[in-house]
Amino acid sequence: AGCWMRSPVAVACLQSQGGTIKMRTGVVACFTICTAMLASAAPLAAQTGEGFQVERYGVELRPDLASGAVSGRETITIEATGADLRALVFSPNALTISDALVDREPAAVTSGEDGIVFSLPRAKQPGAAVELSFAFSGFPKRGVTLTPAGMHTGYFACDWMVCLQNAPGDKADLELDLFLPQGSDSLGVGERYATLDLPGALVLHRYRSLAETSPYLFGFAAGDYPAETVETPQGTLHYLNATGEPADLSDLFAQTPEMVAFFAQRSGLDLPGGSYAQLLVPGREAQETMSFSLIGKGELDREREDPSSAWIIAHELAHQWWGNAVTTQTWRDFWLNEGFATFMVAAWEQHRYGEAAYQQELDVFRDRREQLRERGWDKPLAWSGDYPSLGYRRAVQYSKGALFLATLREEIGDEQFWSGVRAYTRAHAGGTVTSVDFQRAMEEASGRDLAAIFDEWVFGEDGTEG
Repeated sequence: AGCWMRSPVAVACLQSQGGTIKMRTGVVACFTICTAMLASAAPLAAQTGEGFQVERYGVELRPDLASGAVSGRETITIEATGADLRALVFSPNALTISDALVDREPAAVTSGEDGIVFSLPRAKQPGAAVELSFAFSGFPKRGVTLTPAGMHTGYFACDWMVCLQNAPGDKADLELDLFLPQGSDSLGVGERYATLDLPGALVLHRYRSLAETSPYLFGFAAGDYPAETVETPQGTLHYLNATGEPADLSDLFAQTPEMVAFFAQRSGLDLPGGSYAQLLVPGREAQETMSFSLIGKGELDREREDPSSAWIIAHELAHQWWGNAVTTQTWRDFWLNEGFATFMVAAWEQHRYGEAAYQQELDVFRDRREQLRERGWDKPLAWSGDYPSLGYRRAVQYSKGALFLATLREEIGDEQFWSGVRAYTRAHAGGTVTSVDFQRAMEEASGRDLAAIFDEWVFGEDGTEG
């Protein structure tokens, strides 16, 4: 998850983490909440559930749009994968968990910094199905933002529900029931398949994912959102305004339909899920979820001074294909999400504004890699060690990842490169990938052995993944 932001605030954010990579014209990489992201994603190894696989999350959620509090009930369907499974451990959060049941029997639950632990009444063996349910309430520590128009979430789904935050490869179905005041608009993962009036001036908005989704991509938004809808040959676009102030949505998002057509052509797939929403929010926030993105008004205002940049809209949109539909199996190969989205912005600029715009982006990537080299820190893209700061990590996974794709494109030629990208994207849409999957797709498309260039850029000179 993430975005490239041209912001002095982001510079300070990186510097506070013990190091930064100098950026041209103030262009830096920054997460929506950089310090929290560092803490949550520092380990690159997969953090799947120990001894189990989540099949489905079902959440009945009552968000308080005025205070940011949440309450409700959640049901998680699980398959045991380890022998003698005796506990289910999920990512920690600040919510109060109560009335826990495992297969309808009372279960003990403890919550601390190491996670939320549900004890099973009896040990489970591989293949056994488990149904966990519980009530929750409280104020999420992260991931929930209040605006004059309502409430939205970004990245930290496991702070407003119980899930596995750092398990990108553990995709699962999501069913989300939002209990909202009458007159509220909403966004959620997948499709809203029902809207039901309830007593007490409430309306139930029912969402379900259209494909298994990584929990870090779960999200919702609710409030009073003026909206516009645009139909394209690749799917339906929705523009919504959460700033609480008037905004010309069709003007702000004017480039989106053409971007959708470009990314669909390059990926070989129409818009995943058939629709996509862009929620205009105050400030410089930018973040993708499975079905919509948060787009900061402050970033769009800045970009209007240079229409050829279009970074925020293009980067978050590209993630609908590379990152959301095709998701890295572990954080080690996270460059397959972020390097791809970063490169696709440059490719879009080349398509829309010409070769000079493309080369300008590549120059930025080259400069960041050179800074890494000067510091003796030019790591392989699939490196599995710890990064000293967010700036270093982003320089590798975003900039070097994008530069590698541009280099590979030049090495094998345009026709073979884009053919490989389409084959890779279509073959793995809805699933998870490693760097080896991408290498195989590009070798098949080019008819060449690409071990040398992948070893140099991705795996390290010895051909291993960091």
